[in-house]
Amino acid sequence: MSMAAPTMTAARTGPDRGTRIGLGILLLLPALIALAWSYLIPTLQAVGRSTTRDQMRGPTESVGSANYEAVFTQGFLGDMGSALLLALVPLALALLVAPVLALLADRAGRRARLALRALIVVPVAGYAPVALLIGWRLDRMEPGTMLDRPVATLAELTAVGGGGLVVAVATTAFLGTLRGRGHRRDALPAALTVAGLLVLGIIAVALQTYTASLLTGRVRTPLTYVVTESLQQLAAGRGSAAAVLLLIPLALLGLAATALLLLTKARIEVVDEAATPREHPHGEVSKSGPVAASGLVTESPGNRQARIGLVVAGVFVLAVMLWAAWPWLSRSLRFTTEIPPMPTPDLSGMLMATWLPTLLSAVVTVAVAAAAGFAIGGLRPLGRFSELLLLPFAPWLFVGTGPLAIESFLRAADFEQLNTFLGLVPPGWVSIPALFLFTVLFRGLEPRWRAGTGFGRAMLAPAAPMILLVGLVTWLITAGQVLWPMLVASTPLNRPAPLEALLLFARWGLTTDEFALGAVLPIPMILLFLVAFGWLQVKYLDRLALRVGR
Repeated sequence: MSMAAPTMTAARTGPDRGTRIGLGILLLLPALIALAWSYLIPTLQAVGRSTTRDQMRGPTESVGSANYEAVFTQGFLGDMGSALLLALVPLALALLVAPVLALLADRAGRRARLALRALIVVPVAGYAPVALLIGWRLDRMEPGTMLDRPVATLAELTAVGGGGLVVAVATTAFLGTLRGRGHRRDALPAALTVAGLLVLGIIAVALQTYTASLLTGRVRTPLTYVVTESLQQLAAGRGSAAAVLLLIPLALLGLAATALLLLTKARIEVVDEAATPREHPHGEVSKSGPVAASGLVTESPGNRQARIGLVVAGVFVLAVMLWAAWPWLSRSLRFTTEIPPMPTPDLSGMLMATWLPTLLSAVVTVAVAAAAGFAIGGLRPLGRFSELLLLPFAPWLFVGTGPLAIESFLRAADFEQLNTFLGLVPPGWVSIPALFLFTVLFRGLEPRWRAGTGFGRAMLAPAAPMILLVGLVTWLITAGQVLWPMLVASTPLNRPAPLEALLLFARWGLTTDEFALGAVLPIPMILLFLVAFGWLQVKYLDRLALRVGR
């Protein structure tokens, strides 16, 4: 006993408790400042403005609850109900299609699993909602469809714009719950946790639908009401009241997701392939016996059926994705080979406005989130209660640019950043979803560091690819948004490609000038993301396992 105690003490490496607390506070501080500046202060300003008559110019006056009464009278709750209907198709894709694909791939074996991972990279690398939606409107929808069934049309456009991304994210998450399991039933608690998070996240995204609603013009969503009332009707008080009412369910969804993560003790661990038991042909684990001893694996009927099912499902999913994206891809190919006469702005300026401000935003927001995630999940300054530090961020976990867009726009106007490079940078300075993800990741890596593995091997090496992945995804998604550029870029020289394509479609239907549609996500950028995401899926994400409980 006297010799065992020093050995155990020596195995515990890393900073002592005082250093962990001090360093954790230091690394968490930028995220807390960004939270206050980008989310808390604008939220308080929106609450204050919602009780005033503010016409964006001149003095304001207090009106009490009159703005909220007007918002309810004008059918804002109905707008939220319509937005909730948009979540039905993504929920079906996430809770039905994705788990089936993950189970088939896990049962079919390693090669099939990696093939599926490579396949689901395609919709992520080609995520360009504006281009997908405009192409679909041009080639796949009859002109009178929106008049006959406007809500169904909006749901159709929403599914086209983000359905592939939903399947990719959900399938990746469910595959993570199955990695390294001796029996698939052991993955059920983690799979239920993933399903709960997907439900909450998809509902939150549906409530903040904006781009698809612009292409219908027949269905009003909560965000279109906020923007219309504030900037077109010059009634910022009513717009702020609507924004506050939208923030309430989003905050509840964020708190519910945080509670789910805290209660399940979710974490991401790295599966050591060398130490992972051999997968049995029937999907179980073979640690001993003739199969393990001989090193021979014979194919079983279950394997063959799973592979056949996966091939059929994979071909069907790929065919649907290509069919949905072909109207845009065909125009992108024509844009690449033969560029039509270009109106203002020039192509280089439009591409710079699309990719450079969003790159700056992705680098800063993900770096701040990674530092905070390491502070909470890696350094664990509060010990086993460290994840409680996520609670200040929880109400804004699912809040995008939209609900606070008017306050951010007014701030940009006060700082004279409209129609400037800095103005095009999205207003958030920390990615809260990324912060939660990094916390869950570092929580799973921390025991190896505490047990004696060096910091570089235990923490830095497994986390660096995730930081790269989250940064690339953040860059791609923010580059495809139109709400913030629409607010801050009123001159053609400052418009990014998605906004320019949307405006050209609204004016001319893109019957003569299609170059902006091809510039939304050029083929070279697709190839860049395709290679990066493909490598990360096969070489990195396939080694990660999502665990819950002790």
